[in-house]
Amino acid sequence: MSVEATIVEMARQAKKAARDVAAATTDCKNRVLTSIAETIENRADAIQAENLKDIERAREMGLSPAMIDRLTITDATIASMAGGLRDVVALPDPVGEITSTEERPSGITVSRVRIPLGVIGMIYESRPNVTIDAAGLCLKAGNAIILRGGSEAFYSNMVLAGCIADALEENGLPKEVVQLIPMRDREAVNVLLKQEDFIDVMIPRGGEGLIRFVTANSLIPVLKHYKGVCHVYVDKEADLEKAKAICINSKVQRPGVCNAMETMLVHRDVAQEYLPLVGAAFKEAGVTLKGCPETQKHLAWAEEAVEADWPAEYLDLTLAVKVVDSVDEALEHIAAYNSGHTESIVTTNEETAKRFVQGADSSAVMVNASTRFNDGGELGLGTEIGISTSKLHAFGPMGLEELTSRKFVVYGDGQIRG
Repeated sequence: MSVEATIVEMARQAKKAARDVAAATTDCKNRVLTSIAETIENRADAIQAENLKDIERAREMGLSPAMIDRLTITDATIASMAGGLRDVVALPDPVGEITSTEERPSGITVSRVRIPLGVIGMIYESRPNVTIDAAGLCLKAGNAIILRGGSEAFYSNMVLAGCIADALEENGLPKEVVQLIPMRDREAVNVLLKQEDFIDVMIPRGGEGLIRFVTANSLIPVLKHYKGVCHVYVDKEADLEKAKAICINSKVQRPGVCNAMETMLVHRDVAQEYLPLVGAAFKEAGVTLKGCPETQKHLAWAEEAVEADWPAEYLDLTLAVKVVDSVDEALEHIAAYNSGHTESIVTTNEETAKRFVQGADSSAVMVNASTRFNDGGELGLGTEIGISTSKLHAFGPMGLEELTSRKFVVYGDGQIRG
């Protein structure tokens, strides 16, 4: 079949399979998830052999060591994938949950009940473990999913998809509940984005270029985040030692992730004391600072910040720093340059904290805590399929509940509307 015919048929089959998984019991879905975990553990050697093909090709293509590291499936990766599935098994099943019930004056009883979204399309890059993570979450939430992984992880994703398909069929669900597009051809993505008759939502996960491409070309609603321009504001009433620890963790622990701090805002009243304190720690960690003129007065070694630094997502050991006069100026800066991802304030003043929480329009706002906590596991979701910085219909990390919608269920006793 042609690329178009293949994708259309996959989408059609996913729509059909979505009815079966939506009706599956919690026990059935949990058995499938447990079976997938056991299968990838039992086939670890075969999975790593296929992964080696991807690694060898990546080296031939000249991919960076960091990219190859993300691509590699180790024994620890196998254990993490299997463990993640078992974590999902332990999570409550959102499907069928009654979120509200009200009796109306007419005598009817109106309830709202959680239901699966239906068919999810997911386009992602690099990490083959996303194949397992996404399949597990979507399945537990009663959805079918079509996966399109990066071409650099083709062999790894194919063998993992085979494990999932076998586990589905062994437990009485159609293998079309989870499908992986079996080709590298980029035309497959273009066709997938046009299948609005069969797919209910698209979730892109990767670099800003990928996400903007999907958003611009999809006929299907997209849950997305373009980038993570996260801020930490150190208030004039901050505990400076706590501020130092929070800022270092927010930037240094994993600088290449979307919830790492990219801009630090410091109140003028504490800049003289705080900037040398935290600057020494950043310097020791190898962080390059891009500072405003006031920052450079206190840190002579900081480079000059330019306009392009304020909206930048460095994903590296580089940090923009600005001195501000008030919490309101910090919020104005954030409103101008943030990406709706994560903001944090360090302060001992409860009223200032409330002002910041109210004024920062992002998916997560931290008070005296690192930006790195904006993560599904850390926020109690168990795990996540991604982080949405759009507000329809999810905002922030997307766990099981965010992979469902709600429908009205009305019970009556012969009522008719007058």
